[in-house]
Amino acid sequence: MTVSKRLLDVLLALILGIILLVPIGVVGILCLILQGRPVLFLSERMHSPDRAFRLVKFRTMRSSATDSGASGGNKSDRITRLGHILRRTRLDELPQLWNILRGDMSFVGPRPPLRDFVERYPEIYNQVLMNRPGVTGLASLYYHAHEEKLLRHSQSAAETDAIYTRRCVPRKAHLDLIYQKHQSICFDVALIAKTAMQPFRRR
Repeated sequence: MTVSKRLLDVLLALILGIILLVPIGVVGILCLILQGRPVLFLSERMHSPDRAFRLVKFRTMRSSATDSGASGGNKSDRITRLGHILRRTRLDELPQLWNILRGDMSFVGPRPPLRDFVERYPEIYNQVLMNRPGVTGLASLYYHAHEEKLLRHSQSAAETDAIYTRRCVPRKAHLDLIYQKHQSICFDVALIAKTAMQPFRRR
């Protein structure tokens, strides 16, 4: 990560943290009232092939002690009513400002993968994770909706895993490596702006 990219991350995270302090508090209170505890969902993700961190999000699903792997149709019945709204608007990802300030993530980069996928596909993630994981990126913007469609009707964890590893992992990695080749501050700003406009375009 370049110094200029890190400075952009810290400056923007601080500005957004101040601007969004009230909305973050409101969402947290709604989660507590409508869903109960825990308000936040902590998930182990990989910062690099050999370093993990705790990704922070607002909880959007009913908790399960056996939860693991990619999310598909087999988990859809656990998504709460509020969770659907938070996911659609990406408000569930607001706590990741903390991950950015800590240096776990950047605003733009590959979505941080689960340890299991990194260990199973080192030839892919050794390249992809040369970039710091991000909240958004080319794969998030241009493949996420298609990924949801592919996984929507999977009926089991095994089926979700098979679809995700066969059809999603290589395509997302391809987009992440395109970003890696062309990354710049201007490119990051453009992707951040496009991400910010997504919820309005979906409406």
